[in-house]
Amino acid sequence: MSRARVTLDRDFVVGEVPPRIFGSFVEHMGRCVYTGIYEPGHPTADAQGYRGDVLDLVKELGATVVRYPGGNFVSGYDWEDGVGQERPRRLDGAWHTVETNAFGLHEFVDWARLAGVEVMEAVNLGTRGVQEARALVEYANHPGGTELSDRRRKNGHDEPFDIRLWCLGNEMDGPWQMGAKTADEYGRLAAEAAKAMRLVDPSIELVACGSSNSGMPTFGAWEQTVLGHTYDEVDYVSLHAYYQEHDGDHASFLASAADMDYFIESVVATADAVRAKGKHKKRIDLSFDEWNVWYATGKNTPDQPHVIERAGVWREHPRIIEDEYSVTDAVVVGTFLNSLLRHGDRVKIANQAQLVNVIAPIRSEEAGPAWRQSIFWPFARTAALARGTVLRAAVTSDRYDTARFGGVDLVDVSATWDEERGRVALFLAHRGLDDEAEVGVDLRGWAAGRVTRAEVLAVPEGGDRHTTNTQDAPDRVGLAPLDGVRAEDGTVSLRLPPLSWSVVELEVTLA
Repeated sequence: MSRARVTLDRDFVVGEVPPRIFGSFVEHMGRCVYTGIYEPGHPTADAQGYRGDVLDLVKELGATVVRYPGGNFVSGYDWEDGVGQERPRRLDGAWHTVETNAFGLHEFVDWARLAGVEVMEAVNLGTRGVQEARALVEYANHPGGTELSDRRRKNGHDEPFDIRLWCLGNEMDGPWQMGAKTADEYGRLAAEAAKAMRLVDPSIELVACGSSNSGMPTFGAWEQTVLGHTYDEVDYVSLHAYYQEHDGDHASFLASAADMDYFIESVVATADAVRAKGKHKKRIDLSFDEWNVWYATGKNTPDQPHVIERAGVWREHPRIIEDEYSVTDAVVVGTFLNSLLRHGDRVKIANQAQLVNVIAPIRSEEAGPAWRQSIFWPFARTAALARGTVLRAAVTSDRYDTARFGGVDLVDVSATWDEERGRVALFLAHRGLDDEAEVGVDLRGWAAGRVTRAEVLAVPEGGDRHTTNTQDAPDRVGLAPLDGVRAEDGTVSLRLPPLSWSVVELEVTLA
């Protein structure tokens, strides 16, 4: 039996829960768009071709903002190809596919409104530049009376799209990126694009590209240089990170959030150093606009891009990185959500990548029903219940050793307080594979009342840590009641099964 003690004080807070940290990502990659959110002729599709079964699951997932159209795809994308009646077929070099452009900006904005999500639009600063970025803002956001805004109206949207969030390119430090640049090259371009875009619409919020991951050789120096050019022009700097289990090292994989914590705190420190050096008054916040578990070896990816390329074949929306997520993956995703909440004072936007089929919480097949992957559940419950204020949880936990991160807590925790509803929510991940964890929670400033929700995702009966949901067995991994939670006065006690993610919500009154 392992043990952990959590102390929550209503006066010790991180800040307000940022609604935009429950974001997602739709890229023109594999089957995320086509047969994902868009499949004319599907039994559940509406008149515009949007899949109703997927749309229902997106709403259940609770995504608040969705980044579009990429990703690597955007660095070779001409936005004009996806608007109007005549849409050319193009080769997409990012994923070695044929892009039909049947789905573009208008379709995405309409879908986003149906899904109840905010649009986060990315501009191409790889193969294009300042003028194209400025033109896209005018097309999307200007009311009318100019050639570009009137073109939007002619194409079916009389009212502006009113897109607030804009990404200034994607992963521009990566040698895999079309139009990759040095930090100075990108910083200058991003600053000029930002100024031009804001001259069209001063109300927009802008995200500069940070490092593609914390392992990049230029990490830290890249952020310092880019923000040196762009600090006064942008509002956020981006982070991207993907994790997987390497060579059976489950202990390090389950502790991956330690790297996410390090990544976030390092970028915060760098941004604040640039602020101090430049004597800037405002503070740059973070947009963790790509994160997830990704088995980059091509698991469940029969049509890998490099195989297609060698064969000289260009296909429309082939299967690419359609990972099937396990119990283990769901627990890790739960710890990532905890990390984002714990840093909610600086991480204001976060997007799990991606939404459907491609490394996604939702899977679909042509003509068949959509289903939830294991990682759907931690995201959906955290998005639904993390309201109000993020609490600064003091955690004392038994620890275990990892090859990559040294000693790490067995029990990982975040917590929120919804003062309006009188609820405290606890989100707990137990990384141990063998023993239960006994957890005690001390509440300071509250008296505990009724437990309103207690659920757990763990290894199902007859399964193991690798168990997944599939089209034929869509409910093998899911949430079940967490029994034995006791709340009285200022304490809560509970037991967590091995390798599990849990949520406990309880009514509280001020003491």
